Amino acid sequence: MMWLFAVLIVLVMGAIAMIASGRGGAMDAAYDDRPDLALPTDRPLTADDLRRVRFPLALRGYRMSDVDVLLARLAAEREDSSGDDQSG
Repeated sequence: MMWLFAVLIVLVMGAIAMIASGRGGAMDAAYDDRPDLALPTDRPLTADDLRRVRFPLALRGYRMSDVDVLLARLAAEREDSSGDDQSG
C-alpha cells in the first residue's frame, strides 16, 4: 500500500512539473494593470506636480521603471533650465 502512495505522489508531482513548464498549454499573456503616473506631458513639471506624485506599489516596493522615467524627465528639464540660465 505504501508503494502505491509513493507512485501516486511521484505521478502528481510529475504532472505539476509538466503543467508548470508549459506543456499543458500556454498561459495567457500577462498585462500590466497598474496605472501609469499621471504627469503632464505638455509642460514642464512644477513643484506641485512633484508633490502629488504617488508611485504604485509593486511586489517589492515601487516599479523601478516609473521612478526611472520621472528621474530622467527631471534631469532633462533641469539641463534645459540650466542651459537657459547660462545663456542669459
